[in-house]
Amino acid sequence: MTHLRTLLAALCLCAVGLLPVPSFAATELVLWHAYRAEEKAALEKVVAEYNKANEGKVKVTTLAVPYDAYADKISATVPRGKGPDLFIFAQDRLGGWIEAGNTVEPIDFFLDDATKKRFIPTTMEAMTYRGTAYGLPLNYKVITLIYNKKLVPTPPKTSGEMVTMAKKLTDAKAGRFGLAYAYNDFYYHAAVMNGFGGGVFDAKNTPTMNSPANVKSVEQVLKWKNKDGILPAEPSSALITSLFNEGKAAMVFSGPWFLGEVSKDVEYGLARLPTLDENKGTPMKPWMTVEGVYVAAPSKNKEAAYDFAKFLTDAGPGKTLALEGRQSPANQAVYQDAKVSADPLLKAMKDQVDVAVPMPNLPEMSMVWTPATSAMNTVFKNTATPKAALDSAQKSVAKDVAGLRKK
Repeated sequence: MTHLRTLLAALCLCAVGLLPVPSFAATELVLWHAYRAEEKAALEKVVAEYNKANEGKVKVTTLAVPYDAYADKISATVPRGKGPDLFIFAQDRLGGWIEAGNTVEPIDFFLDDATKKRFIPTTMEAMTYRGTAYGLPLNYKVITLIYNKKLVPTPPKTSGEMVTMAKKLTDAKAGRFGLAYAYNDFYYHAAVMNGFGGGVFDAKNTPTMNSPANVKSVEQVLKWKNKDGILPAEPSSALITSLFNEGKAAMVFSGPWFLGEVSKDVEYGLARLPTLDENKGTPMKPWMTVEGVYVAAPSKNKEAAYDFAKFLTDAGPGKTLALEGRQSPANQAVYQDAKVSADPLLKAMKDQVDVAVPMPNLPEMSMVWTPATSAMNTVFKNTATPKAALDSAQKSVAKDVAGLRKK
């Protein structure tokens, strides 16, 4: 009672001007991201809405970091307490940052079942490392089938249909191909690899580069290139874009980033990648990259930071990010919106993500890319068989992973 009387007396003195009214400064949060153009504008609009709703309590400031320097900037500054309160990044670096320490805050303490159930389950899986959640999924990206409607009135649903259609549309001497994609890039190849039941690590995180399923998947693409003849040689991103814009590539496997390069003269459609007749009709399963919102471990305002992360990944902000930022939100409720469900790009991305596989978020994943790229290049230059190339990649990855784990 004594404390209550003291407080009431102080408030009375404030009221008559004998004591100054105490001021409570708003909690300031800093959010880092690497968005540009419409993605950046949509994010800033959502942040402004949050700031307005929480005026005097919380203020969020955003900083756009150039993408090429972004990951290194997080690694260098966040553990030293010199970074933001929150940051947005894909899950591929998550395991490495967690193992490095003092970078990403685990959020299981804050996370309730209702929030967890908001999201497409595999996107939440991408935010989880060794059984602990470290972020809330914001957006995802996957590759899908992009086709020229003039050349392909109805997209193929199976690999058999795709090959038959592509052969009719291919004239290699004239530089025309039924299908064009970066098949020598391991990221793009993953759709076929996962469709055959392959992968780069097993359940115990042991490298499996040369598994029978992985070998079969590379043999399949080699058949499309050499025997069926439906793919261009040395498919650089510039070549694929050029072929599609000139009407010389009927179908492409790529993601939403490709659409910004498509000529306005080309009427295109999007569809789910075909199922694989060669593996009992299982779907191709591209890797999914998921951008999460992470609370920085050194932040002094973790509760407020999580509250904002929860807001940013809710359905309302998700609709803005989808319709104005042209992103594919992880929040499932967004796709119940009439405008979102009627949008061809957003609908196609949602259809594809339902069969996609989260890219591994293990630190060991960084050991995979160089050997995998080398293996794919030797196979498609016909200097090694798929088995020999993947055996070599397996040795290299296993050696590097063992070295990393010793540290």
